[in-house]
Formats: sequence, structure tokens, C-alpha cells
Amino acid sequence: MDRQQQIIQSHAGVIVQVVQCIGNPELQPQVEEILQVSEKNGWGDLVNVIRRIIKGERDESLIKGLDEEDSTIAAAILQGIQNPATLPDPDKPADASMAAPGLAHMIHQAASGNPQALEIISQMAEQMTQAGGDMKNLGSIIRKMINGERDPKVLAKGMGVQGRQLVDSILEEFHQLAGH
Repeated sequence: MDRQQQIIQSHAGVIVQVVQCIGNPELQPQVEEILQVSEKNGWGDLVNVIRRIIKGERDESLIKGLDEEDSTIAAAILQGIQNPATLPDPDKPADASMAAPGLAHMIHQAASGNPQALEIISQMAEQMTQAGGDMKNLGSIIRKMINGERDPKVLAKGMGVQGRQLVDSILEEFHQLAGH
């Protein structure tokens, strides 16, 4: 799976909801709630573009000036409006190995004292804990990682193969972030 497909899959829920609300105005309040949270979490540029798309703008120039992730999400929404068959499956889990760099960066920023990163990673950990399985275990070790724990035996205790691989990938990313 290439990077753009991975971005689309990891944001499938939002992409699908935005496209659905265009055809069904009753869904707009739910989507607006998601957009407000996204805006607070630093996705302001993307949220502005999504609101313009919801109001009926369809021009490709909307995407100009957005970063890679934002433009990929906006393009997927525009494409989904034109051809619903292109929409991602929101129930398909994203590739966990692609999550490692993002999680590692967020944990690293939180550990460095970034309050916004701490808030976001805390919310993610809470959601993971509710998911069960390895995700639940991962959610419960994020605090340990923020506090500096780097022993894979401690962090991956009780996890399955995929969970251990994800922990290893996150630790590898920490290693690169530390510049060793």
C-alpha cells in the first residue's frame, strides 16, 4: 500500500462521512462536530477546504497550498463525490506499520513538553484502550513511552506478534528521532 492510500485509509471515516453528508444534509451536524475537533487539533487548512467542498465547490485548485496529507484527504473527498466506488472502507484497519512513525513523533513531542501533542496522544491512547487486544495494550503503554521507557520486553509484554512489531517499529523510530 503506498503512502497516499495509507493516508486515505487512516482517514477513511472522515472522508466517507463528508461525502455522505453532501448527499444527506441531515448528517451535516455530525460532520461539523468532527470538523470542529479537527480544527482544534491543528487541521485548520484542511477543515476550511472541506467546508468549501460541502458548500458545493469542486475545483481541483482547492487543494493547492495544502500539505501532502491534507491534499490527499481533500482529493479523496472530491473523487468520492464524483465516484462513490472510490471511497475507502472505513471498517478496514489501517496498516499498523504505517502508524509507527506518526505515533513515535507524537509521543516524542509529548515527552518534549508539547501540550498539544500530549493532548492528542492522550485522546488516541484512550481510544486504543477501548479497542481491545493489542491496541488496548498499546494504549496503556503510551504513558510509559512518554515517560522514557524504551525496553521492548517491558512495553510489548502480553502482546501478539503484530503488537510487538508495532512496538519495535515505534522504538526504531524513537532511535532515529534521537539521532543515534
